[in-house]
This record gives sequence, structure tokens and C-alpha cells, in this order.
Amino acid sequence: MEKFEKLQGIAAPMPLVNIDTDMIIPKVFLKTIKRSGLGVNLFDEMRYDREGNEIPDFVLNKPQYRDAQILVAGDNFGCGSSREHAPWAIADFGIKCVISTSFADIFFSNCFKNGILPIVLPQDQVDTLMADAEKGANARMTIDLEAQEITTSDGEVFPFEVDAFKKHCLLNGLDDIGLTMEKADAIKSFEDKMAMERPWV
Repeated sequence: MEKFEKLQGIAAPMPLVNIDTDMIIPKVFLKTIKRSGLGVNLFDEMRYDREGNEIPDFVLNKPQYRDAQILVAGDNFGCGSSREHAPWAIADFGIKCVISTSFADIFFSNCFKNGILPIVLPQDQVDTLMADAEKGANARMTIDLEAQEITTSDGEVFPFEVDAFKKHCLLNGLDDIGLTMEKADAIKSFEDKMAMERPWV
């Protein structure tokens, strides 16, 4: 998993509340078990019409937000089913951080496991960041995970909280497999010992 240390990028404003995982990636695209290739279908039913043409008014279809790496969203982001395809699609599109006043628990946890930093802030601070994001591509936010700070394009700084263990995983690019591989030497030592003590197993 790619390390997350400091991100400076375009933030897309999406003030809708209760954006559920079916809106993030509709169920028709859940046939794959690969983490890649889902970005093109992120928010599919909002991004495209029935003929597959882009809907120009949708935020991520606007030229200034096509390369967005940060999403400033409404309350209760990621609610609905627990599908891990939702953070897969977000990450594959290129979004590395989602900011909201609240997240669904399972989605929130899945974000960290897929290299995405979900940040919870009070409504007034999210409103300020939303307004900053609405300025377009020239207004770039900075997310500093080590310092746990968001800096707006105007230089306003908002601190945020993050679980110490989840922070460690993001800073070091460790998903569940990476965490296991950190213990590779201890695992091998145990297996070698068991092979000697219980060769019949």
C-alpha cells in the first residue's frame, strides 16, 4: 500500500448527505475482486446518463475537479452496505482523503485498509473547507498526516484526530498483509520450531 504522509491537492466539494456505498459504486460493478479498474465507475449513476455520457454538472466531471485527490463531503458518508469495493473505487479514481462530519463505521475502517485517510471534523470546519473546495483547481489544500493538520488554500489550519495505530499504518503503507509481513521473521521462527517439535503435522 502506498504511504500517506503529506498530500497537497485539489479538493472536490460534494455537500450531499447520506452518500451510501451503492452511490459510490453501484452493485452491478461488484463482480470483480481486483482493487483496480473501479475508478471509472465511481459515482457511476451520478456521473453518467443512461447512454453512458458524462453529466457535465457532476462535480468530478468538471474540468477543475477531474484530478481531485481530496473529497469534502456531507454528513454520514459511506453508509449502506459494507462493500469494500467503495473505497477501492475511491482510491482507484485517485482520491486519497475524504473529509466529512461523520462516516459509516465499516466504510471508515475500510478506508484505512486501502490507503485512504477519512477525516472527521465539526460542521463549521467542514463548511469552511467546502467553501475552499468550491474555489476550484487553483485552491489546493494540504493534508499533513504526521502533524494531523489540514491547511486551506488561504492558510487557515484545522487540526484533526486520528487513531495512533491507523496513523502508523498509513504513514508506513501497511495494509493487513503488510502488518502480517512485519512479523515474517517471528512467523518463520515459529514454523521452524514447530517443524522440529511436531514433524508429523
